[in-house]
Amino acid sequence: MAAPGLAGNGHRLAGRYRPMSEINVTPLVDVMLVLLVVFMVTAPLLTVGVPVDLPQTQAPAINEPKEPLVITLNREGVIYVQETTIETDALVPKLQAITGANPDAVIYVRGDKDINYGRVLEVMSLVSSAGFRKVSLVAEAPKGRPAAASTRPGSSTRR
Repeated sequence: MAAPGLAGNGHRLAGRYRPMSEINVTPLVDVMLVLLVVFMVTAPLLTVGVPVDLPQTQAPAINEPKEPLVITLNREGVIYVQETTIETDALVPKLQAITGANPDAVIYVRGDKDINYGRVLEVMSLVSSAGFRKVSLVAEAPKGRPAAASTRPGSSTRR
């Protein structure tokens, strides 16, 4: 058996040896597929806000092009703007600061189904009296039934 780089007669082949210049992309594809699966699984978990058990309703869903501002009331009656806790008396100034006092800002109110309905109405009253016109309640659609589109604020459903 001849040594690498030698011809059959024992002479060295000048300029014949070249290193392998091909890249094996199989490991790269494997890693990318694993990352894709990991991101597909974790992305829906990142959008979860304050945990609230929403009531179910038959009203159709809202299809809004803009990202709404969400006010959440949890089971204990604590108010959240997006995911930040806020006191009742600081709610209106905070909303006006966030929206730039825009009366057409879209605001969704989410209330836990076990909370006192009066507390939800109190928050909606504060928001409406501050001059915001597009205030809607959020509820879940019944299991197994898709929600249809609606543009009526105040009586809408959002999944």
